[in-house]
Amino acid sequence: MIGIVDYGMGNLFSVSKGLERLGAESFISDDPKELSKSTGIILPGVGSFRDAMSLLEKQGLDDFLKEYVAGGGYLLGICLGMQLLFDESEENGPAQGLSLIPGKIVRFKGEDVSGKGYKVPHMGWNRIEFKQTSPVTEGLEAEHVYFVHSYFADTGDAYIMASATYDVEVPAIVAKGNVFGMQFHPEKSGQLGMSLLRNYLSLVEGKEKA
Repeated sequence: MIGIVDYGMGNLFSVSKGLERLGAESFISDDPKELSKSTGIILPGVGSFRDAMSLLEKQGLDDFLKEYVAGGGYLLGICLGMQLLFDESEENGPAQGLSLIPGKIVRFKGEDVSGKGYKVPHMGWNRIEFKQTSPVTEGLEAEHVYFVHSYFADTGDAYIMASATYDVEVPAIVAKGNVFGMQFHPEKSGQLGMSLLRNYLSLVEGKEKA
């Protein structure tokens, strides 16, 4: 059973419908005790990093997620949920994240090295390229996925499973141990997005059966 974290800033319906299309059972909750029963957790999110962390902290969900991961539980962050996995963000001034993956969330400059401007946010379909193997990307080929974001993760190559190019290299899928993140919206990203979610579900189910 997949737990979807409800802290007031998530695209909950979209994610739950995506899981439903894959035949997966899920529930939405803001209660750490209920979420602790999950075989895997998804942390969605849209909006401001600082506001999201404030809400997680207010509900005790920040400490819960850290403990859940430390105990071997699988966690997948989507869009803002992925960004919250990192150490900090520069959005609206410095703000601390969950520190589950090393790195900082920074804003697109909106201007390339030649001084030519480009649109921010990075919005729409963009092709991702796989950089290294991961349980969530296994057996899949590069395709376009759907992005909507103004900030991206500045992190080490070791944690980047896939990336896109939007003036700079944009980490699209990240991973560290049992923690995964997708900067794009997999549930809105056609066949590849659904395949990525299916792989995450398979990983969670494998742990449950072990």
